[in-house]
Amino acid sequence: QVKLVESGGGLVQPGGSLRLSCAVSGITFSDYAMSWYRQGPGKQRELVAIITRGGSSNYADSVKGRFTISRDNAKNTLYLQMNSLKPEDTAVYYCVQNQGPLIGPPGSWGQGTQVTVSS
Repeated sequence: QVKLVESGGGLVQPGGSLRLSCAVSGITFSDYAMSWYRQGPGKQRELVAIITRGGSSNYADSVKGRFTISRDNAKNTLYLQMNSLKPEDTAVYYCVQNQGPLIGPPGSWGQGTQVTVSS
């Protein structure tokens, strides 16, 4: 059974940085594309970034140039480096295992980690 556990969220000032981590177990991590989604207060859940099995990545326009998704297959861990954070980045961030190795629909979800950007 797949398990995804996010960590690294918290309160940060505008312009600051955070790195989210997601420890994955129960699957062959390297076989799957992985994603980060987020849901802000009063907003719909949205895709933030995705990384394929081969390491190619795509980003939402709102985070391009500020966020970086990466993966360490030896550690079964997914990361999201978030720089130049803005108040509108405030959301619960979810780690997601995609259904296959490429860009496509989400499969299993983590429980989420709260990121709050505020002065």
